[in-house]
Amino acid sequence: MKLTFLGTGTSTGVPAIGCECETCTSDDPRDKRLRVSVLIEHAGLKVLVDTATDFRQQALRYGIKHLDALLITHCHADHIFGLDDVRPLNFRHGALPVFTDARAWCDVRRIFKYVFEPSYTGGGLPQLVPHEIHVGAPFCFAPDFQITPLEVLHGRLPVLAFRFNDFAYVTDLSEIPPATMDALQNLDALVLDCLRVRHHPTHLNVEQALKIIEHLRPRRTFLTHIAHDIKYSRDAKLLPEGVIWAYDGLEVDSG
Repeated sequence: MKLTFLGTGTSTGVPAIGCECETCTSDDPRDKRLRVSVLIEHAGLKVLVDTATDFRQQALRYGIKHLDALLITHCHADHIFGLDDVRPLNFRHGALPVFTDARAWCDVRRIFKYVFEPSYTGGGLPQLVPHEIHVGAPFCFAPDFQITPLEVLHGRLPVLAFRFNDFAYVTDLSEIPPATMDALQNLDALVLDCLRVRHHPTHLNVEQALKIIEHLRPRRTFLTHIAHDIKYSRDAKLLPEGVIWAYDGLEVDSG
């Protein structure tokens, strides 16, 4: 299984508009962060997690020419506002299967009403095939490619995390319920939300993320959804062995 980090930034992206802080003015490419998303490739299949606001830029940058499926964690703007940009893929390959839970489908249909309840003729619309998934109920794209939706809490909002075989993608959270902690045991690679050093009401900070990692003990951990508070070269020292800040374009082989 191959993982490519398409974006590792928080909702504003890094650099943030109008900011002249040490990170936003950094020349280090690891401090340039598009909105958060990851591409999973396994068994000849390509699965995207979230169509970030920057999806068009990400697809062009990393040469995405085809997707077999889209998974949606939740419907905050930075995670789904790139959905309309799947249209060029539709033009060439047809409708795209989209997987998320009932809560998120309610928001997707509201935000993208023009897709599901077209009120005009002419112009292209995203071609999506909706699939409702359920927490704790695995599904497979191939015999050795199992995906298990899991629930985490983003403040008071339940959102989805995903386990892919022995890899897990767990972003946008402030708390992991006990059942999900149990389901995240024995991981080769964990991608985990970590916004900044200071406390945040709806995201993990460094201290909270490291406590979760200590409990789960994955072989490797990659922190994502990173704000401009974190400067890569300066803040690498905050992390123990086996834990790193992810960065845009990072590729990881797992399993």
